[in-house]
Amino acid sequence: MKMVTMGLLLLLSLASCSDSKVFLFPVESSSAYVYLIPKKPLNLQAFTLCMRVATEIWGNRETILFAYRTQDADELNVWREKDGRLSLYLRSSKRGALFALPMLSTLSTHLCVTWESSTGTTTFWVDGHRSLPKIYGRGHYVHPNGAVIIGQDPDSYLGGFSKSQSFVGEITDLHMWDTVLRAGQIKKLYEKQYDAPTGNVLNWNSLQYRVYGNVVEKYKSEA
Repeated sequence: MKMVTMGLLLLLSLASCSDSKVFLFPVESSSAYVYLIPKKPLNLQAFTLCMRVATEIWGNRETILFAYRTQDADELNVWREKDGRLSLYLRSSKRGALFALPMLSTLSTHLCVTWESSTGTTTFWVDGHRSLPKIYGRGHYVHPNGAVIIGQDPDSYLGGFSKSQSFVGEITDLHMWDTVLRAGQIKKLYEKQYDAPTGNVLNWNSLQYRVYGNVVEKYKSEA
């Protein structure tokens, strides 16, 4: 019994350590971003994207939360709109799925978005709570061979950044899957349960990345 207990404590310790990294974007910038290296190409007919976000951005300003761009197009972007709504755009900068949800703030929010091509069902999750689904991008698929970044919205491949759209705040616990997670799995992620799933496209626990500009990498235990 003691060995089982010790093993469980070790698992809990590993889980709490592995997700403790935080990227802090302290100020508006046209040069600060993190380039994320996925475990597999983003050749997607479905996905789940989750992260924890805290931001200082207020008022009438759009803010990029996640960007994936190929040489040809903005393939997959997640935004906080000027009016505070959250949005998903697939291969478009004009037509997206917009959701009225609790406002992001300086308090950490666990945010997920799920999408699948066959029905176009698109759903946001905020702190474990599911939004009303919307139908968006039915029959679409996400093209591979692009760049995944946080902190900036690229208007060209790894370029064309705008200070007025940059992210300011903290991002951590970012995971991505090439499937739609079940409600129970997303709840485990929000609650940081030791057996919560980890991403098979982007995995925060074993993330490969490159930092550019004024981005501070820190840990949650640091003051």
